[in-house]
Amino acid sequence: MIPVSVVTGFLGSGKTTLIGRVLRDPAFGQTAVIVNEFGEVGLDHALIASSDDSVLTMNTGCLCCAIQTDLARTLMDLRDRREAGSANYDRVLIETSGLADPAPMLQSMMTDSGVSATHQIAAVITLVDTVHGEATLDEHAEARHQVALADRLLISKTDLRPPSDALLAMLDTLNPAAARMPAMEADPATLFGGTSIEAIAKRLADMVRQPGHRDIETFTVVRDRPLPALALTMLLQAIAEHCGSRLLRLKGLVAIEEMPGRPAVIHGVRHVVSPPDFLDHWPGADETTRIVFITKGVPRYFVTRLLDIIEEEVRDATARPLSTSNRSGG
Repeated sequence: MIPVSVVTGFLGSGKTTLIGRVLRDPAFGQTAVIVNEFGEVGLDHALIASSDDSVLTMNTGCLCCAIQTDLARTLMDLRDRREAGSANYDRVLIETSGLADPAPMLQSMMTDSGVSATHQIAAVITLVDTVHGEATLDEHAEARHQVALADRLLISKTDLRPPSDALLAMLDTLNPAAARMPAMEADPATLFGGTSIEAIAKRLADMVRQPGHRDIETFTVVRDRPLPALALTMLLQAIAEHCGSRLLRLKGLVAIEEMPGRPAVIHGVRHVVSPPDFLDHWPGADETTRIVFITKGVPRYFVTRLLDIIEEEVRDATARPLSTSNRSGG
């Protein structure tokens, strides 16, 4: 049986960061990662691995693929590759979309005859961040379901804020039996395994379904021309100031004029937009700027017009020569 673990958690809770850390552990050198993203462009997939194939080989020696049709088909296609000798892995990690209710995914693995005969659910890991966790659990049924179905709860962003009593009380109410630990201290060797079909089935039965994310939308801003660094800085500041709690998630790869070949990786959740990190090279052949937004009530045209205005202002200011007084220092 192939062990399958599910890593879930709401938007920006740190799932990709955790999986990246797990895959750097030599013990996880033969792992297949399935990425299921919500959005027009799957950037987590691009950041974990780089290839045009549907199954990608990562620099850790692991595999990565995106769900092309449904999870059961993806798992069985991967297994067929393993049986044919074209894929080498001994476990599967599934990174869910931050907006995903994991219940249908778990039910699919338990009820599909082909999957249940060849795969076994090893663990459900849910990340909850201390910065936005209370508001997220209060506002989104998906986040509550993610917590309710977990074997282990990893508390992320504790370096920014300790978990509040209110957040811990929410977790106690939703899933008092789940093991709980800071995400930064989690040992990959102890994270996966130890669950049972019976335990998951009970949690699924106990969970009351609630309305989903009908009012949540996603869109992607794409730019072929690199942006000036100042334009990106001003855009991120404006988005944090004007979108606030309506910005559920922002993530992107941005081509910067001043740093050719080194894309900026940007992330944001609600009011918090992190400073960009820079990669040493693009993770694939596509070197266009792609910024994915997942929002409640922020229209696409607002972001595109904002970026157009900021970019135009920055380019005009850069093109204008300094006045005589400025050049002379007077």
